[in-house]
Amino acid sequence: MIISHKHRYIFFAIPKTGTHSVRQALRQQMGEQDLEQVGLFVKKRFPFPEFAGIQHGHISTRQIRPVLGDKMFGEYRKFAFVRNPFDRFVSYCAFMSRGGNIFETEPLRYMKYVIRELKPLDHLLYQPQHAMVTDAEGKLELDIVGRNETMQASYDEICAQVGMETTELERVNSSKHRPWQEYYDRDLVGWVSDLYRRDLELFNYGFE
Repeated sequence: MIISHKHRYIFFAIPKTGTHSVRQALRQQMGEQDLEQVGLFVKKRFPFPEFAGIQHGHISTRQIRPVLGDKMFGEYRKFAFVRNPFDRFVSYCAFMSRGGNIFETEPLRYMKYVIRELKPLDHLLYQPQHAMVTDAEGKLELDIVGRNETMQASYDEICAQVGMETTELERVNSSKHRPWQEYYDRDLVGWVSDLYRRDLELFNYGFE
């Protein structure tokens, strides 16, 4: 997460959506009083005691609102990037199987194992995206939603809305795999649809 007092925005870093590329670009225009919480590649922490035990930068709207207060939370522009859940699940499985060859040799079997047997519901990278950016009633708390699929265009638009110069995004920490559509059969499509149904509805995604 980045909180920019200079440009009056809050960037919510949803895991597996290209957050490191966005962070890297945003850092170029951060002011001296701006804050960042991150735990990979760069180690930075918020000066808030509420987050002293959190070692990553994936802070949700529900977590940060009471810390910043309703006034600042309401006045600052809030944005995040989202990703097609089918694509994101492939990326998650490729990332979690790094160091071995199971995903490369038997990707469908491994993906079915993850979603049907392993079920890592407590793992931050596996959890639905909407949980990070909605309130207790499920209402979206973002002003701008960028899309991983059109990342540069989305970033350009975000910069325009918050009054910053845009820059070219770089690829950072991306996993390597084939087009995500090639990894699915009918059963897996159904299981992923069930798990991420709210993401699919809220962000208007499908198996396309």
